[in-house]
Amino acid sequence: MTTGWRPGRHGRPEVALLAHYLDAVQRVGGAPVLLTPAHRPVALRALVPLLDGLLLTGGDDVDPLRYGQPPHPALGPTEPWRDRLEWALLRQAARRGWPVLAICRGVQVLAAVGGGTLWQDIPSQRPDALDHRAGPEGHPVRLAPDSRLAVLYGTTAIRVNTFHHQAVDQIPSALRPVAWAPDGIVEALEGTDERWVVGVQWHPERPEPDATARRGDRALFQAFVAAARAYRLAQANKSSGRIDR
Repeated sequence: MTTGWRPGRHGRPEVALLAHYLDAVQRVGGAPVLLTPAHRPVALRALVPLLDGLLLTGGDDVDPLRYGQPPHPALGPTEPWRDRLEWALLRQAARRGWPVLAICRGVQVLAAVGGGTLWQDIPSQRPDALDHRAGPEGHPVRLAPDSRLAVLYGTTAIRVNTFHHQAVDQIPSALRPVAWAPDGIVEALEGTDERWVVGVQWHPERPEPDATARRGDRALFQAFVAAARAYRLAQANKSSGRIDR
C-alpha cells in the first residue's frame, strides 16, 4: 500500500495516508504494509518478497513528464519521489504477478506506467464534463457488463463519490476501460490478461451513503485480498514443487 510524502511540521517531510485505506483492507482480513517514498532502496528490496499484492492509493497529480507531456497550467502539486516509487512497484507487480488495486491517483498511475496519458485538468480540457470534484455526492457510473466490477457490485449502474480533476485519457493495450461517467470520462480500468488488475477513479475505501455501492466497495476489497491470498498460495506451492489439481 503506497503513501504520499509531503512537507510536515517545522519543514520536516512526513509520509501521509488516510486511515480509511488501512481500515478497508483490514476489515476483509488483509494485512496492509506501508510502502513510502521515505523507504530507502535497501528497505524496499527487503519488503518486496514479503508482499502478495499492491494497492496504489489516492494523492497528488502525476508528473506529466512521466507520460511525455508538458505541464498544463492547471496542474496541481506533484510528488516526483512517489511517482518513482510507484513506477518501480508496478514493474515489480508485473514481473512477479501480484494482484493490483489502484484507487483515484492510482488508476492514473496504472495507465501512465503502461504507456497511457491523462487529462491533466478535466475542467479546462473537457469543459463539457461533469464536476468530478463534487465529493461524496458524486455521480452515476456505468459498468461494462463483462467486467469484474459488474460482478462484484452486482449491477452495471452505481453512484460513486468523486474527488479528482485529472482522469485517464489514452489507455494502454494491457488495460481496458470498464466504467464511464455520463460525460464519457473513464472511471475504471481492468487488466486484459488473467492477472487480477483493477483500477477505479472513485474512492471505495470511503464509507458510501448508497447501500449498493457500499456493498460493492467491500466486495472489491474482498476480491483484492482473496487474489493476494491466491498469489501467496501459488508461490508456496511453486516453492514446494506441489502441483494442485
